[in-house]
Amino acid sequence: MARRLRLGIVRYLNARPLWHRLSEASGRVALVVDYPSRLADQLHAGQLDVALIPSVEYLRGARGGLRIVPGVSIAARGSVRSVKLLSRVEPRRITRLALDEGSRTSQALARIWLAERHDVRPERIEPLPVGVSPLESTADAVVVIGDRAMRPLGTDFPWEIDLAEAWLDLTGLPFVFALWVARPGVELGDLPDTLRACRDAGLRDAWSLALTHGPPLGLSPQYAYAYLTRSLSYDLGPPELAGLRLFARLAARHGLAPQGVDIVFIDPEPDLATRR
Repeated sequence: MARRLRLGIVRYLNARPLWHRLSEASGRVALVVDYPSRLADQLHAGQLDVALIPSVEYLRGARGGLRIVPGVSIAARGSVRSVKLLSRVEPRRITRLALDEGSRTSQALARIWLAERHDVRPERIEPLPVGVSPLESTADAVVVIGDRAMRPLGTDFPWEIDLAEAWLDLTGLPFVFALWVARPGVELGDLPDTLRACRDAGLRDAWSLALTHGPPLGLSPQYAYAYLTRSLSYDLGPPELAGLRLFARLAARHGLAPQGVDIVFIDPEPDLATRR
């Protein structure tokens, strides 16, 4: 019997459609749940075969042979609601920035946007540990991601920037937050097809996911459904690839990723890698 593939997944609401029916669809996978940044570390260390990881972590590990599953991502073509820069001061006055440890892509996006839009490079960068409320940080501004970014935080942060919307305003392109990525040397068989099929099934079940997972987060089912079906895109077509390639260039410009990284797919097929 073939070895079960170790697959890293995220419990954030935005990832639910991608693995909602994965265990039913494939008996070849063993699911490992963790935060995106930790999944990236486990993939780099060879502890996982495939994982849903921050896009910047793909850029940082691409030269080690990491490959992208074509056709699928977690992206946004406008306001995303769950990735925010919260600031106590005007963005151009930020000197101390706390970064959510859960996702390194959002950390890089915030720093790129501040530099490109406001010519701001905070003098001090510090972590916001997973599970710690942004209200506990004394930094000028805080980057928060995932489910906790969608909860109201009162009036402590007069400036609230949706970073996907800010990226679109800066570049005119979607932003790709996360990708299914495989480490080198792993035989995936039909897993890429299964992952795309699970994405499609998850979106068909978006209302059920919203009903189940929205209220525990303090979100109405209607809000959660709109988030899954309108705020987010789960494609990796030409607009998303253009956004990903520009992000790679800007991340390299600001020392957040290596220079000249290629986007490499698992057995790329034009109809999948460039669809929609």
